Amino acid sequence: MSMRVLHVEAGKHLYGGALQVVFLMRGLAQRGVDVALACPTGSAIASAVRELGLTVHEMPMRGDADVGLVERLGGLMGRWAPDVLHLHSRRGCDTWGVLAGRFRGVPTVLSRRVDNPESRWWAALKYRGPNHVVTISQGIRQVLLGEGVPEDRITCVPSAVDTEQYRPGRGELAWFRREFGVPDDALTIGMAAQFIERKGHATLLDALPTVLQRHPQTRVLLFGQGPLVEMVRQRLSADAALASRVQLPGFRRDLDRVLPCLDVLAHPASMEGLGVALLQAAACGVPIVGGRAGGIPEIVRPGLNGELIEPGDVAGLARALNTLLDSEALRAQQGAAGRAWVEQHFSIDAMVEGNLAVYLRQMKNR
Repeated sequence: MSMRVLHVEAGKHLYGGALQVVFLMRGLAQRGVDVALACPTGSAIASAVRELGLTVHEMPMRGDADVGLVERLGGLMGRWAPDVLHLHSRRGCDTWGVLAGRFRGVPTVLSRRVDNPESRWWAALKYRGPNHVVTISQGIRQVLLGEGVPEDRITCVPSAVDTEQYRPGRGELAWFRREFGVPDDALTIGMAAQFIERKGHATLLDALPTVLQRHPQTRVLLFGQGPLVEMVRQRLSADAALASRVQLPGFRRDLDRVLPCLDVLAHPASMEGLGVALLQAAACGVPIVGGRAGGIPEIVRPGLNGELIEPGDVAGLARALNTLLDSEALRAQQGAAGRAWVEQHFSIDAMVEGNLAVYLRQMKNR
C-alpha cells in the first residue's frame, strides 16, 4: 500500500498507550504501509519499534512548553515526507505536533486516550487543529461530543490486546507463588495501574479490611509505579494487618506471565480512558471488578466477566470482591467469558484496520 505514516509518541515508558503504538505500527507495516516513529531520546518505545525492524527518529520532547518541537517535527516531515501524521500522546504533541502538521500541510490525526473533561472553550480551540481525532473508547468519544467537538471529526477505534501473548495458562502458578511469596491456600487480588489518585488505590485499601475479614488468607499485589507509591507504603506501615497481606512489586515487564495466575483483578478507577491492563487481564481469563468510569464498562460487563462499582464505593467494591472470592466456579465462568469478549471486540487486527480507515479518509480529503 502506497502510504507513509509518521507516528509520534512522547511517553518515555512502554505503558499501555505506547504498546498500542507498537501494535499499530507492526500491523500497518504488515499491510505494506511505510511507517516511522518520532519519540523522546532514550525512550523504551524506541527499542521496541527498532526490534520490529522499523524506522525510529529520537529527538528531545520536553512537554507542553517545548515550542521547539514544532521545528524538530517539521524538519523531520520535510525530510521523510509522510502522507499522514499520527500524534499518540499529549505532552506537547496535542499542541506543537498539531502545529507542525499544519505548517507542513500534512493531514494530522490525534489520538485521545484519557477521559478527563476539558472546558468547552479549550476543546473548541484544541480540536480545531487536527484533521481528525481517534478515541480509544466510546466513553472518551462521548466526553468530546459533550464538549462540542463535531461528530464527523471523531472516530472511536478501541485499543487492542495481544491475545496470543496474554492468555490463560501462560503463567505458572508454582513460579508465581514462589516469586511473590503467596501461600498455596491463598487467593490473590491484583491491581496493575499507575499510582495516581484517579486509579482508585485508596478505595481498594479501604475495602480490604472487609475482604480480609471474610477471606483472611487473601494476598493483594499492587503492580506499578507513580507519585502515590510512598503514600501507600506509609499507609501499609501504619496498618500491620494490611501490611502482611499487601505487596508493592513495582512495575513488571512480565505481566503476561503474572496476570493468568491472579484470581481477581481490581481496578476501582474514577477516570479511565479504557484500561489496557483490564484488556490484558480479561484476555488471561481473570474476572475484573472495575469502576463505572470512562471506557471501563466497555470491557467489564456486569454479570458476564466481572462487576462494576461506582467510583469511591468502598462497600460495593468489598461486596463484589468477596462474591468472586467466594466461588471458584464463578471466577472460572466469568474469566472464560472475559476471554471471549476481548477476542471478539478488542483484536489487534480491528484496531489496525480502524486507524487505517481514518488515514485513508484524511488522504482522500486533502
